[in-house]
Amino acid sequence: GFKTCVLTNNWVDDSAGRLFTAALMNLLRRHFDLVIESCRLGARKPDPEIYAYALDALEAKPQEV
Repeated sequence: GFKTCVLTNNWVDDSAGRLFTAALMNLLRRHFDLVIESCRLGARKPDPEIYAYALDALEAKPQEV
């Protein structure tokens, strides 16, 4: 089978709408094998570090994704 991953450039949301954002992220997590959020990792696209992290977490090679 296939593994699915969401790789986001997001930020820590301290706005009044943060509960909606949190609920949305929880809904997304149910539909994907992995959700990688840049704000939690400390790297963001297009930094190669975030892609290397995703590959490692998925146990995949670049040519496989």
